[in-house]
Amino acid sequence: MDPERFEKLVKEAVKELPKEVREKMDNVAICVEEKPSRYIERKRGGVRKNSFLLGFYQGVPKNVWGRGFGGNLPDKITIFQESIERFAKTEEKIKKTVKRTVYHEIAHHFGFSEAQVRKLEKNFYEKNRNN
Repeated sequence: MDPERFEKLVKEAVKELPKEVREKMDNVAICVEEKPSRYIERKRGGVRKNSFLLGFYQGVPKNVWGRGFGGNLPDKITIFQESIERFAKTEEKIKKTVKRTVYHEIAHHFGFSEAQVRKLEKNFYEKNRNN
């Protein structure tokens, strides 16, 4: 998929977030990169065989932010195009995967742990199987 089209999917996913969520997002940049850097792979613990890193959150979650955090760089959410394309394969699946990945990483921005995000996703997607 052409990079401009992929970036548009990421922007659309953010626009589709509930207004209340979008209004509470601040000091966060959402970027698209082709694939994870070696630094991010190491930070994640290494990319395992048959495992794709689709997105990555870096920063100080909103539930931790407070005194002493002034002057920090913005949080960064990175969505990895090549990983998503390899994982999803069709354009429709890519679109769904982009949306889920953006939502997943934004949940980290609000302070949800990996286990909490996965539990929320499981509950949400069980209730909304057709989405």
